[in-house]
Amino acid sequence: MPFRPKLGLRGIQTTKLRPSLRNRARFLAAHRCCREASQQSGGAGGSQDYQLQPGSAQPTPDTQQWGSREESESASGGNGNGNGNGSWKPTLFKMFESAATTLASLAMLGLAGYSYHKLYKYMVLQKMDDAFAPGSEPVLELAGVSMKAPSTVTSEDEQSTLHWISREEQSKIDAIIDGTDHGHYHLLLGEKGVGKSSMLLDAIQKVDGEGIAMFDAHADLEIVRIRLGKALNFEFNEDNIGGLFSIRGPRDTTALLDIERAFNKLEKVALKRRNRVGRPLILIINSLHLIRDDEDGKDLLELLQQRAEQWAASNLVTVVLNSDDYWPYERLKQYATRMQVMPVLDLKKTESLQALRNYRLRYFNEDVSQTTLERVYDKVGGRLTFLNRVAKSTDMTKTCDEVCEVEKTWFLNQVWIFGDGVDDDVMDQQKFASAAMVLAKALVDKEKEMEHTFDPNRGHILPQIPLHEAREIMTRADFIKAYDHINIFTIDSKAMVRADSVPMMNAFREVCSQPGFDGHLQATLDRISAIESLGRTREIVAKDLWDDGKYRITLKNAKGVLDKEVSFEVVPGKRDDDG
Repeated sequence: MPFRPKLGLRGIQTTKLRPSLRNRARFLAAHRCCREASQQSGGAGGSQDYQLQPGSAQPTPDTQQWGSREESESASGGNGNGNGNGSWKPTLFKMFESAATTLASLAMLGLAGYSYHKLYKYMVLQKMDDAFAPGSEPVLELAGVSMKAPSTVTSEDEQSTLHWISREEQSKIDAIIDGTDHGHYHLLLGEKGVGKSSMLLDAIQKVDGEGIAMFDAHADLEIVRIRLGKALNFEFNEDNIGGLFSIRGPRDTTALLDIERAFNKLEKVALKRRNRVGRPLILIINSLHLIRDDEDGKDLLELLQQRAEQWAASNLVTVVLNSDDYWPYERLKQYATRMQVMPVLDLKKTESLQALRNYRLRYFNEDVSQTTLERVYDKVGGRLTFLNRVAKSTDMTKTCDEVCEVEKTWFLNQVWIFGDGVDDDVMDQQKFASAAMVLAKALVDKEKEMEHTFDPNRGHILPQIPLHEAREIMTRADFIKAYDHINIFTIDSKAMVRADSVPMMNAFREVCSQPGFDGHLQATLDRISAIESLGRTREIVAKDLWDDGKYRITLKNAKGVLDKEVSFEVVPGKRDDDG
């Protein structure tokens, strides 16, 4: 007789294992049959047990699953214990699904990051290329070159009606800016106010700023970095949002490294532009003398020179350096192979007189006499900044006197000497001032020995001394650069020292010709020597000799017997009035 388990409805536990839809249908059908059989059996003993037919679905005692034994065995892998491979399929599928979702998310994130990185690098180069587009140079707008203001131009007749000064160097600068003159990098060297920046701006205006970037140097390298980034339209990766995916601290780099990174990007832009346009880019660094003459400043100059040499050799970028002082040239000359120095001097007499006449005739409708023009030139020379100030004034003679007085005041405020009343607290400053006065007096004395100090065409011929002789005259080698920086003396590209301008040379003459100046200067030098001598001398004072005191020295032999006695005392010396 086949085994027929008797199970009550209460014995069936269906909450532990969730059946499938097919098993649940079988379970409901079997439950319905059992209930009908229970109702028909009547309640002999009131039992609720029931038996199923051999072919019907029945619960399995071990697994609490409904269905035939063959189906249960096939579902459990054939061993009837429910631990077969079939129970791991849903888990493996879910694991695979989770892994695939994670990998897809990571792949999409990586693709988005890579795409942003490539797009950002492309946009960096594109923005830098846009900085060299025509009309994109902001220096022209800041300087107001587009306005109808007097500036320096070439001597063409068409432009002579719009401008009032023609320079010989303008054609050379025009060739550099428009890319005709390439294969070198250039250093413009000249005193403050001779018109270097004005000629550069005029040349930039002629090409509408195409392919040109210009910025001013500064003593702080961080400011140089910011100004370079503004000129090249480069943000130094500070606008990159890639840092949102990681925790970043402060910028762990230096200004010099950022400048190097900017030059790397500029080199890529120059390569593409050279293939497209056929001429190099122009990078102008104005006011190079503002960089400090220290280790950081020398490192920056070395970086600029290395790039300038490489770019000049490959015709990628033409670097133009503009300096008022001599020391950058002295630093660059040591490793220069492709550098060309362009000295920019004061205007000649004929150019200055013609410029003044044209300006006064155009803007004041005044025909100035030749005598007045020559008197103006005798006082201020051919310095463009002085001529500009005089030409715009109503009384030119008075303005010339004011310019000369300002230069003299500046000279005296910087290096005036105190005579024999020099205190040791200001001795360092008086060393600096006395050396300048000695050099100024040497220039005045040299001018007296010159045969010609004025040329009808060139104008003033200022006395000049070689740099090594100037250092010998001052007995100091380090002061001359500071004098050049404060615009008292100037050093040209040939290492010749002279007064910074004609009004400054006039101040030298006036100061050195004052009554008693030579004695005042000598007294200052003697006082400085005395203070230095006191600093090098050590004095021993025997206070016991004051008030007729004396020392008694006794000498004894080996046996202790008094052998000799010496007395040491002070004897008053003879005075000058005693004869």
